[in-house]
Amino acid sequence: MQQIILASQSPRRKQLLEWASVSFEVVTKTTDETYPEELPVNDIPVFIAREKALAVKKYLHDATHAQETILAADTVVVLNNEIIGKPKDRADAIRILSLLANKTHHVITGVVILHHEKEITFAETTEVIFHPLTQEQIEFYVDEYKPYDKAGAYAIQEWIGLVGISKINGDFYNVMGLPVSKVLQALKKLNN
Repeated sequence: MQQIILASQSPRRKQLLEWASVSFEVVTKTTDETYPEELPVNDIPVFIAREKALAVKKYLHDATHAQETILAADTVVVLNNEIIGKPKDRADAIRILSLLANKTHHVITGVVILHHEKEITFAETTEVIFHPLTQEQIEFYVDEYKPYDKAGAYAIQEWIGLVGISKINGDFYNVMGLPVSKVLQALKKLNN
């Protein structure tokens, strides 16, 4: 498989592609992550991922790398049909984890792959069920792991995932930020 451009700064997405032995280069451009209010929740991460991919495509085209394959993704955490974003600070992270405790939420990753004039888009949804969490557990996690750059204020591969999550239905790696298996299948189709 040829090298791809990853339009993401996410250390987790980089790690997942490395684990999958995908050759990639990171190129990102700052994009506005707002979206139309009427957009259904399930479509929002694909909309944002497309904006990221198109910004990088424009930049690369201007830099005469027009034929690259670009992969962009965006992950959102959804509770009761409301998007739970990244926490603003410690108090917000504690508030978010208190909301998620003892409940089921969904993690949706939107993926956009651009290759020449082709565009592949999809969203992968994983259901995550948390155990009840004590205030002490939540504060310990927030203070030890500082999950301020994470949607939903947690990373499943960290301590909170080990002790706080009772069950997931769907792709574990999707919760980390990229449904790698589905991405690899899509990339394979492009090369056929």
